[in-house]
Amino acid sequence: MASRKATAQKTVAPPLANAMAAAARVVAGVAAGRSLSTELDRAVQEEGASRASLLDLTHGTLRRYGRVQAMSRTLSKRGGTDPVVEALLWCAFYAMDSGRFAAHTIVDQAVRACAIAGQHPAKGFVNGVLRTLLRDRAAIERRISSDLEARWQHPRWWIEAVQRSHPEAWQRVLQEGNTHPPMCLRVNERRISTAEYLRRLQAENIAARPLLDRALLLGTPVPISRLPGFAQGEVSVQDAGAQRAATYLGLAAGQRVLDACAAPGGKSAHMLELEDIELTALDADATRCQLIERNLARLGLTARLRAADCTRLDTWWDSTPFERILADVPCSSSGVVRRHPDIKWLRRATDLEAFAARQSAILDALWRVLAPGGKLLYVTCSVFREENDAVVESFVARTPQISRLPLPHGAASALLPGPENDGFYFALLAKPT
Repeated sequence: MASRKATAQKTVAPPLANAMAAAARVVAGVAAGRSLSTELDRAVQEEGASRASLLDLTHGTLRRYGRVQAMSRTLSKRGGTDPVVEALLWCAFYAMDSGRFAAHTIVDQAVRACAIAGQHPAKGFVNGVLRTLLRDRAAIERRISSDLEARWQHPRWWIEAVQRSHPEAWQRVLQEGNTHPPMCLRVNERRISTAEYLRRLQAENIAARPLLDRALLLGTPVPISRLPGFAQGEVSVQDAGAQRAATYLGLAAGQRVLDACAAPGGKSAHMLELEDIELTALDADATRCQLIERNLARLGLTARLRAADCTRLDTWWDSTPFERILADVPCSSSGVVRRHPDIKWLRRATDLEAFAARQSAILDALWRVLAPGGKLLYVTCSVFREENDAVVESFVARTPQISRLPLPHGAASALLPGPENDGFYFALLAKPT
């Protein structure tokens, strides 16, 4: 009996090997064109994988677009490698870069992960590639140093688009895209003051500091479950850059306001927290509308919710114009890529033209429902000019009697990603009375 028990214990795979095998399948799915959230959900539901154990390996690997691929090309001339095996190597390269594991442990666990992932024949190949990396690390780093994608860890077209859009700051924008994002809170002052909530955080030994009127930047991200009063609607998680949108609109009590692309509802909730407005919140995806409903319910807020495409006015508009409109339009999400690293793998250069066409159609439609004297705030979470100034300048040029207003406090239209916020773009447009 003791002998059988010992044998069984020896066959139990170590935790890192399990995580690497599951992460490799997730990363391979993203490389094949599927979203990270979809693949993570699949791994948790179908394989019983721990989401927490996967997040670091998958996000860290996917942030290294170009680098892990260049290392693989340099280390292996073998063609036709199974996608899961290839992704396993990428995960192992990231694990070595992270410095959290001993190198020999990573090699051992990656080889074990081959068996867990059903890739037994690849064990020798994976072992050989990783041991070559350990032996020749300095030479391999020199070989890939001239590879643009390996150096900046973004697709080449993306690098070039950032260079065009921000010629003075392109390196900083790309570097920030490879970092861990900050965690910022927005206090619901209908339930608790920002100062009082900051004291509650301090009592829980959660370091934070004020940024904007109701924004608190955490020193280190924490699970939502650690946030006091979250379930009671005292606070929400929202990037400091995103919190600017509601404040730029110049809201006042009683205004009729439209949030045209509202899911998951953070900006809608912020507007309702600021003023007693009559808010209509739209989203084309009915499932995502449920997210808006849940977020507002937690915060004790109400709005008129509709699952509708904002450009199809006949399906939702009651012919009464809005005094304020928030157009947080669909975009490449290039300004929040560090939160969603699969974006680097899924986006293509041709997507920018398609996004710009959709953004222009939204502006044309929403201008028709804006009241005389009203204001429309155009927002993207993109750093690409093609979706920002180019779209707004074209819209202004073809729209009679439109005014582009300065943002409050002299803020720049382009908010670049940094240690305190993600990347956003804002343009405030006014219709004459």
